[in-house]
Amino acid sequence: MDAKDLELLRAAIAVAARSRKHSNHPFGALLVDAAGAIRLEAENSVVTGHDCTGHAETNLMRLASQAFGREFLAGCTMYASTEPCAMCAAATYWGNVGRVVFALSEVQLLEMTGSNPDNPTLSLPCREVFARGQRLVQVEGPASELEAEARAVHAGFWS
Repeated sequence: MDAKDLELLRAAIAVAARSRKHSNHPFGALLVDAAGAIRLEAENSVVTGHDCTGHAETNLMRLASQAFGREFLAGCTMYASTEPCAMCAAATYWGNVGRVVFALSEVQLLEMTGSNPDNPTLSLPCREVFARGQRLVQVEGPASELEAEARAVHAGFWS
């Protein structure tokens, strides 16, 4: 992970903070093209959209698959404030995104959410979901340099 990755993860964390301000769960995701330009961003919309599939990454993939072709998406990176869950990893795989970078791991998230019924976290890392596919999805994360920032957006939310 390089300085540009960390900068883009900070932007994804900012989207997560905005999602929380909009009364949703604090998750955010960005789609970045091969040249490093942000092409799309998405917040979580589970609460306000009354949709259990309204995770930031799944919302991003809905937008991305409508806006771009599979070949373009293969050269893109998804930056996520938190590791994509199994559902979001599957959406990313089907969307043909070639790389995923995340700040906070599912394990770290579970430490904060515990048994909160609003986030029944699956103990299934996105790497394991991608490993079952027929094509490679490169994964980088968690970003230990940003753990405090990534945790801060969740502070007090799940209790």
